Order: sequence, then C-alpha cells, then structure tokens
Amino acid sequence: MFIWFSFAFLCSKSGKVPEEEKELAPMAKQFRGFVLFSAMVLFFARPTEQLQSSQAQTLVRIQKLLNYPATQGDAVADFCDSATISSFAVVCYQDSVTQLHVVGDLGAPPLPGGFSMDSFMKTLSRLPSLKVLTLASLGLRGPLPGKIARLSSLEILNVSSNYINGSLPQQLSSMTSLETLVLDQNNFSGPLPGWLGSLPGLTVLSARVNSFGQSLPSSISHLENLRVLALSANQFVGTVPDLRSLTNLQVLDLEDNEFSGKFPQLSNRLTVLILRKNKFRSGAPAGLTSYFQLQHLDLSGNSFVGPFPQSLFSLPSITYLNIAENKFTGLLSENQSCCDSLAYVNISTNLLTGKLPNCLSDSTKREAAYAGNCMVGGVQNQEPASFCLNEAIAVGIVPGRKKARSSLRTVTGLSIAGGTLGGIILIGAIFWAVKRSRAKRMTKLPRTRLIYENASTGYTSKMITDARYISQTMKLGALGLPAYRTFALEEIEEATWNFDSSTSINDGSDGQMYRGQLKNGLIVTIGCLNVRKRRSISHYMPYIELISKFRHPHVVSVLGHCFECYWDDSSVSRIFLVFEYVSNGNLRSWISGQHRQPLAWSQRITAAIGVARGIQYLHTRGVPGLYSNKLKTTDVLLDQNLLVKISSYNLPLLAEELVKGKDGNKLISGGMKDNAASWERNHDKTDIYDFGVILLEILTGRSFQSQRDVDLIKDQLQPAVVGSDEAARRGMIDPLIQTTCTDQSIRTMTEICTRCLNGKPAERPSMEDVIWNLQFAAQVQEAWRGDSQSSDGSPQVSFTSPTRTHHHRLE
Repeated sequence: MFIWFSFAFLCSKSGKVPEEEKELAPMAKQFRGFVLFSAMVLFFARPTEQLQSSQAQTLVRIQKLLNYPATQGDAVADFCDSATISSFAVVCYQDSVTQLHVVGDLGAPPLPGGFSMDSFMKTLSRLPSLKVLTLASLGLRGPLPGKIARLSSLEILNVSSNYINGSLPQQLSSMTSLETLVLDQNNFSGPLPGWLGSLPGLTVLSARVNSFGQSLPSSISHLENLRVLALSANQFVGTVPDLRSLTNLQVLDLEDNEFSGKFPQLSNRLTVLILRKNKFRSGAPAGLTSYFQLQHLDLSGNSFVGPFPQSLFSLPSITYLNIAENKFTGLLSENQSCCDSLAYVNISTNLLTGKLPNCLSDSTKREAAYAGNCMVGGVQNQEPASFCLNEAIAVGIVPGRKKARSSLRTVTGLSIAGGTLGGIILIGAIFWAVKRSRAKRMTKLPRTRLIYENASTGYTSKMITDARYISQTMKLGALGLPAYRTFALEEIEEATWNFDSSTSINDGSDGQMYRGQLKNGLIVTIGCLNVRKRRSISHYMPYIELISKFRHPHVVSVLGHCFECYWDDSSVSRIFLVFEYVSNGNLRSWISGQHRQPLAWSQRITAAIGVARGIQYLHTRGVPGLYSNKLKTTDVLLDQNLLVKISSYNLPLLAEELVKGKDGNKLISGGMKDNAASWERNHDKTDIYDFGVILLEILTGRSFQSQRDVDLIKDQLQPAVVGSDEAARRGMIDPLIQTTCTDQSIRTMTEICTRCLNGKPAERPSMEDVIWNLQFAAQVQEAWRGDSQSSDGSPQVSFTSPTRTHHHRLE
C-alpha cells in the first residue's frame, strides 16, 4: 500500500508539462491516484457488523461541515455496512473508524466564510482510532489547528490541494506514529520546522507547491526511515544539508526553489532525483556514477559546471536523464553506450563537443534533445566550437587553464587548436579520475572480496581459459545482475501469471517459490513469505538493508523485494523476495542423479571450492554473519557454466518469520546436537559440518539421508586417509572418477572431509583452512593432468601434504 500510495502522488505534476518532458505527461494523470486509492480501500476492506453510533454521527457531522458530498436530512448512515461512494470512503475495524478518505474535485473553491477549521478538527478528534486521513481538494482554508494532534494514532495524513495557510503547528511533533505527511498544493508558509526530525517513523514527507521558505533544517537528516522527500515549488534558499544518513531515501524532489551551492551530499540508493530550476553551481560529483538504482535524474535549469559524466547514459536503471541549461563540458564519443531502458535524454544548451553517441541518434528507441551545444553532425542546431571554448574560459572550467587574460582576438584565433587540446586534456582528466575512483573502490572492498579474487587458483587453467564468464564474474562485483530495487505487487503477479500453479517450484525450502519472468525478459525466482505477526514496513527495513548487499559469485543474489500490506492498518501481510534464477539443476543431480552426465573429478573440486567460498562469504559479509545455514547438495545450484551458487541460506528475515516443518528422519545438521554454550563458542562450525556432508557426497557420488549413514562412511574413510593403501582410497570414491584423479588429490580431499565431520565442533577446521586444502587438491590434480601427457603416460610429480596447523592466509 505504501509503495503505491507514495508513487501515485509523487508522479503527479502541477502546471504545464515542459516540451522536453512530454513522455512524463501520462504520469501527471496519477495525481488522481488519491481517488483511486480510496476506491481500492473500499474494495478490499472488511466491514464490521455495526459502527458505533457516536462515530456514525461524527461522520454525518463531518459531511455537513464540508457540505460534501451533499447530505439529505439527518439520517445516520451505517457507513461501514452500506456501499459508500468513492468521494467519501470509510474503513472500519472492530466497530471503529480507522480510515477516512474525503476527496473532492480538483480546483474546488474555498469553503464559505462560516467554515471553521478549528471546529472541523475538533469534530475529527472524535474518531480516536483514525490511522489514515485523506482530505483532498475540499476547499479547506485557514491555518491547520494544533487539535490535529488529538488524533494520536494517525499514521497517514493527506491534506493536499486545499487553501490551508500559516505554519505547521508544533503539536504535530507529538504524533510519533505518523509515517506519511502530504501537504501538497496549499498555502503553507514560514520555515519548515526543525522538529520534523523528531518524527521517528516518517517515511513520506511531501510539501510540494507551497510557500515554505528559508533554509532546509539539518534535522531532516535524522529521519532515517524517510523514503520520499518532495519539496518542489517552494521558496527554499541556501544549501541542502548533508543527507547521506538517509540511506532509505528513494525519491528526492527539490525542483523550482532557490537552493544554491554545491551538489547535495546524498545516499546512492536514490531512484528519483530532481534538482531542476535551482541555483546550484558546482561540478557533478564523481559518486553520481555509482547510483545504480537511479531511474529519473533531472539537473536542468541550474549552473552546474565541469565535465559531464558520460557514464550516466549507461547507469543500469536509468530511464530519464535531463541536464539541459547548464554549463557542462566534455567531448562526447559516438561509441558511448546507453542503458536499454533509457527512454528520454536532454543534454541541450550546455558546452558539449564531439559527436552525438550513436545510441542517442535512434529516434525510434528513445527521444533525445541536444541542441545548443558545439557537437559535430546531427540535425539539431549547434554552436561553433569557439563558442563553447569561450564560454568555458569565461566561467573558468577549461581543464588545465587559468582564467583568460588575453584579448578576445587571441582567444578567437586559437579557438580551434584550443578546443582540440582542451578535448585531449579533458579525456585524460576523465580517464585519470575514473582510474583513481576505481583504485579507491578497490581499497575499500571487504576482506572476503580480496580473498576470492586473489585465490582463484582453485579453478583449473582450462576452465579459466574456456569460460570467460567465470573470470569476469569473479572480477566484477556486479556479477552482471541488475541493481537491487523495490518491486510493485503488480510486477510480481505479472511475472508469475498471477501465481499460476505452472510457475510453482516445489523444491523451495524457504516458503512458496515461483519461477517468473520480468518485463525485460529476465528469468527470476520469486519467494513468497506469509508473515506471522503484524508489523509495519519499517520493522523489516533493516533486514532488507542487509539482504540488498548480498552479492557474490557463489551465492544466489536477491534482486529486490515487495511488501503486500493489510488495508486496515498498513501492516505487512506478505513479503516477496526476488532472486536470480539459476537454471542448470542442483549439485546432487550432477553427482548422483540419473539424468545428467556426472561431473569430472576436477569439476567436483571446483564445485567444492565454490561452495566453500560461498559459505565463507556468508560468515564474513555482515555483522553478525549468517551461520547455521543447513546446507545440502540440493541447496547448491549450477549455472550454464557449471559455476555453483548457494541458493538457500539463513537470511535473518526468513529466520524470524518462517515456520519450518519437522525434519522427521532427514539428515540433521551436525551443529544441532551441540548444546547452547558450545554453539556460542563455535557458531561457525555447524556449516563446516554440513560442508563435510556435501564433500562426502562429492567424493562418493552418493546422497545421504540420515546421520547414521554419514557416520558410517566417515568411519570407513578415516583409515584410508592415514593408510598407505592407494587402492583402498580409490575404492571409497565414486567409481565413475576413480581412474581420473591422482592419489594425492584424493588423500587431501578425504582428509579435509573427515576433519569437517569431526564430532567435536571445536576440532573442525576453519573455512579458510578448508579452502586452502581444496586449492591444494586442485593444484595437484591440474599438475598431474599436465604431466600425464608425457611419453610414458604416468604422473611425474610429487607434492608434500599441507600441514594441518600452519596455513598461508589469503589476504
């Protein structure tokens, strides 16, 4: 409900739509979304049997005070049980009114002079259980009374499109349950009060088209749950305070104010950023190119200077980009790539040179405006190169130059050569900046990222040569996946054909799982979780924050989420998690399945290393790490390049809400039988045991369903590890691979397997120790494969077994 609600009013625009924004005109129609919202509430709400007579009389009184809709007589209507019109919608819960939506016609005139806001608010306070209040387009006039604070349970307040004036009453600061405050299109004035920062649950603050002035209070940065901040068309001045602490902020709209100074300091989680028609005068920050969730960016009508970051064209989520009427410089390249979803670009009236990128010249795919620059070619009017050079010198932004002191004649005479030199210097500056930015990002990567990049020798040289996908994925943090985002319920329903049974995946262990396809063609897995307790969206946001950061080559990534809420109190009813889809079956089917070609020995070692790295990532990525993941070979999936990915891990969100079935006679994790004190000391060793079981299946080609079977095979392996009988060791492993591996490799694998299955958690190896041994086994096997091509066909190498107590730490 919250996502739809905030999207509806943020997409609405008042006034005439500029020519360069015609494709956004359909979004303006969603201003009428408030009316539709009321109708949807009526459709889904469950009416109670009978409303308390006092509250029914209050509703009749409200109708009379507003004279809307027109009332007939003094009959008391049963608002909950009877069908009401969408312009006056009531939602009841347990014989009390919890939501009231009164929506008039846009442009309604002010109410008559006899109307009293104070008396009206006093009447409203007789609905003490009210959580959602919408009073839109009703002609309300006068200051907002402090009596509004008597509605202490209010979570959503929308008084848009009225004639309310004056400042916000300080009594609002006591409404700690308030989550959404919509004041759009009124006559509010004065400064935006600093006490707004004391509303802990505020997620939406929209005050567009008012007369608020002065500077924006720094206390706004205290609203850590804020997701929407819309303050366009006011009279704000000064600089924007540091908003980097607002890590949940998705929409920031500061259009048409008097803000000045540098580009605001913001979190890179934004999806909509509108700074249009202000007085900002600075360069675009380098970090702007890391706003991977950004869909709508409008910087037009300011005085931004300096190089234009061309990588904004290819941001993974960008659909709308407008930098018109600034002083951006730069040499554009016709080979610059664009994001497929980019539909509108306006780079006109800047100081750009070079050629229009080919990806912008296709008018059938996207609309592009670029007139008023100094580019070569194209059909839109351009200035000569000297114009851009002179303008750049005038504002002192040509790289490598001081402000011009020579005469205009000298400048004009050298304009062409200067333009070429300036372009070369600019390209060098951009290259240096990008290189430096990448170097800084590399130094800030978490320790686990450095481990798996530097320790890539676990993959055989043939696989690294033949499968560029693996090496590229290991080096690129993004893994080729879209940025994490919030999905609308409609997207989830469309992707799964409204949760059709044909899309259900039966083997999902974390709630009901579906296979879906997004509009862009991406195949995904969608998990549906029915929550057990009624909680607000803000309760789950810390979990979502953690989940959104999980990206690793050997862990199935979460691409986004969707909350479905109850209509009566906006609490969450279901949570949908959208995962990447891995299409090539699970590890068990590749080891012991009957319908696939079994993995070769070197491929099995590679798979084991991948699983170990994934577990190491789960243990070290967050604080605290994710432990007790209860992994099995069926939880390890393979992609089209046989790269393994852990698909089921102990997400905190699932751990809190999921009601798991009984395990029955199934294999129980080795850590489950440890007492609480032991687990506290060795909390990471449960996954080590489970990995030992996975390794046992990789070695033997068998699946294990009980603890007894695991203990039996482990006891048989231990003598083979320490003994000198090579035939006995080979006899313990899968017959399909017995003749394709070296004895040293088998010995190393079986030794680390039995150590992982040790009954005493404290004596199990660390995951770093496990990875080191697996890499050693891979190196031995690879060397053996290379030397086995000698004339006599026998291996010619000898290795010393790795020590058990001293291992090289992979930093």
